[in-house]
Amino acid sequence: MQTSEWSNAWINGLKVTAPDTFDVYNPATGEVIGSLPNGGAEMTKKAIDAAAQAFPAWSKLTVGQRAEYLLDWANRIDQHRETLALLLSTEQGKPLNEARGEIYGTVINIRWSAEEAKRVTGEIIPASNPGQQLMVFRHPVGVVGLIPPANFPAAIVATKVAPALAAGCSCVLKPAEQTPMIAVALFQLLMETNIPAGVANLVTGDPAAIGNTLLADPRVRKISFTGSTEVGKLLLRGSAETVTKLTLELGGNAPAIIFPDADLDKAVQLIMGNKFENCGQVCNGINLIYVHESVHDAFVAKLADRVRELNVAVGTADGCQVGPMIDPSYLDKVVHLVEDAKQKGAKVLVGGHRLVEEGYRNGNFYAPTVLDGVTAEMELTQKEIFGPVAPVLTFADEQEVLAKSNNTPYGLAAYVFTKDAGRMFRMIDGLEVGNMAINGTSLAYPQAPFGGVKESGIGRVGGRQGIEEYLEWKYVALSFE
Repeated sequence: MQTSEWSNAWINGLKVTAPDTFDVYNPATGEVIGSLPNGGAEMTKKAIDAAAQAFPAWSKLTVGQRAEYLLDWANRIDQHRETLALLLSTEQGKPLNEARGEIYGTVINIRWSAEEAKRVTGEIIPASNPGQQLMVFRHPVGVVGLIPPANFPAAIVATKVAPALAAGCSCVLKPAEQTPMIAVALFQLLMETNIPAGVANLVTGDPAAIGNTLLADPRVRKISFTGSTEVGKLLLRGSAETVTKLTLELGGNAPAIIFPDADLDKAVQLIMGNKFENCGQVCNGINLIYVHESVHDAFVAKLADRVRELNVAVGTADGCQVGPMIDPSYLDKVVHLVEDAKQKGAKVLVGGHRLVEEGYRNGNFYAPTVLDGVTAEMELTQKEIFGPVAPVLTFADEQEVLAKSNNTPYGLAAYVFTKDAGRMFRMIDGLEVGNMAINGTSLAYPQAPFGGVKESGIGRVGGRQGIEEYLEWKYVALSFE
């Protein structure tokens, strides 16, 4: 696989290039690493045409036949895992070890979808009349539009494309404009399985033009989007005209809650792994750390000591633990939110500034940061910071921390550290989120349904529920007398 091979779109099984292109940058150095077709409505229309033409035959294959293509795809990705991880780290910025983990997760998710689709079933319902049978069938929804984000541009391609294809849908994928090359590389390997032309298509370019074309075409029966709540709301409004089905995985404001009986060393270790993974650019990443006032000083001291030790570097450099932010606009948002917090009384214990010295000057680097004394008046308590900043707040009792944690339009994830079983279940019952971990910070498993409540989204990704997002119910009342 050569870098020059990742400079095209894919429509109807063929590579697509264009004279009008856009550049892709290494976020650690500012260097151009590739150029891709700057497609829009016309390219998207061709991709939808191809997907619509391919859908009938693809949907009629047995689930086992479709699974063979997906398993072949997963094996090919696994065979090229080091090349793909290097591309991912260069294009997206994350440390190479994290990129390797994401490619591994990509393979696991594809394999899981291929096998789980074999377990999709319908129902037979007891009839109300003699000589009658009531049945429920499951059918793929049709052509689907898939829009993954820039923060996990390989793994989320897998969690969208694999269940869609496994369920019998054909698709048009629009990767994030900051990280399209890894998606192109993955699609090249998918095409090498000899999957029927038009089943999977990839378009690059203008997000608004591509998204609006997908929304406006009645042949596109579903769109799955992962990204900001603001864009999710635009898709929700746009879907009304054609009543397009949506799966939306949107923003979050996840709290981590540290109770007095928590194992502080374990909590710090796990929170570090979550908070600073991918430079804090994780939708279900911890946004606010609520620490009980009785253990606040001990917890903050341990956390600050660990954060000071983090090695910030170019993602492909040896020993890198935190890379750059993906996009300058993400960096600008972090700068703004931290400055707002500082002006309103937050204390910077570690970091709190951009990194602009030699080795960082041309990239989107921000120092890993711990803020203490954070209060509800600060913007970062209501807005997803999406960066390497750990804000610490205090609380006195369960009801107070529940009220503070739920006082947000978001409801994606929450993390609770306690040894009290009763408290665990009170938190499960009281926190308004779609995903929750207790004494841990890992939530992304292919067999589990991931998704948010409130303004954090609609629908689920993963688990049998994730396959069902690409299926419709068909109820039949059959009379035979």
